[in-house]
Amino acid sequence: MAAPEYVPAPAHQAKAYASPPRRGGSWTATRPGDLVGEDMPVGGGVGFQGPDQGFVRRLVPQFIDRLQLTDGEHRADVVEGCCAVALRRASIFGRAPVNHDLELAFTMFGFFDVAPDPELVSWRRERFAELSHTVQHYVEGRQLAGSVPEATLRLTPTAAAEAYRANWRTTVGA
Repeated sequence: MAAPEYVPAPAHQAKAYASPPRRGGSWTATRPGDLVGEDMPVGGGVGFQGPDQGFVRRLVPQFIDRLQLTDGEHRADVVEGCCAVALRRASIFGRAPVNHDLELAFTMFGFFDVAPDPELVSWRRERFAELSHTVQHYVEGRQLAGSVPEATLRLTPTAAAEAYRANWRTTVGA
C-alpha cells in the first residue's frame, strides 16, 4: 500500500540497495572470553563439546531392549556411561550424536553380548557404578569417556564389534 500524499518523502531516494561504507581492517579476537585458534579448549571438567548433545537422550530408547545386563549392573548407569562415550565420538566428528555413536558405545563394552567375558563384566561393573548420579560422579563419567582410545571411536559400529570380539581390552582402553 502506498503512503498518503501528505507524508513527506525524501527527495533523493536510493534506486537500489547501497551497503554502508566498509570499515578498515578485519575482526580480531581481543576480548578476554574469545577463543583463539581452531581447536576447542581441553582439560579437566571441560568435557567434549559438540552440537545438540541432548539429542542422545532421544536415541537411547532404541537400544534399551537390546541391553544384556548382569547382576549388579543398573540400566541407568550403563546408559549414562555409554552416552558420555557416544557424545565424545560425536564431538570428534564435529556433529550431533547419531545412532551409530550409541551402537558403538554399547557394543564396545559388551552390553549387547549375551555371554560377555567375566573379566569384562567385572571391569565394566566397577567403571559404570553409580554413573547415573551425575552430580556426584561427573568426573568418573568424563574419565570413562576420556579413557576410550580415539582409534576405537573412529571405527564403524561393525568394525568395533569385530574389534570387541578379537580383544575387548584394546577396544575399551583397559
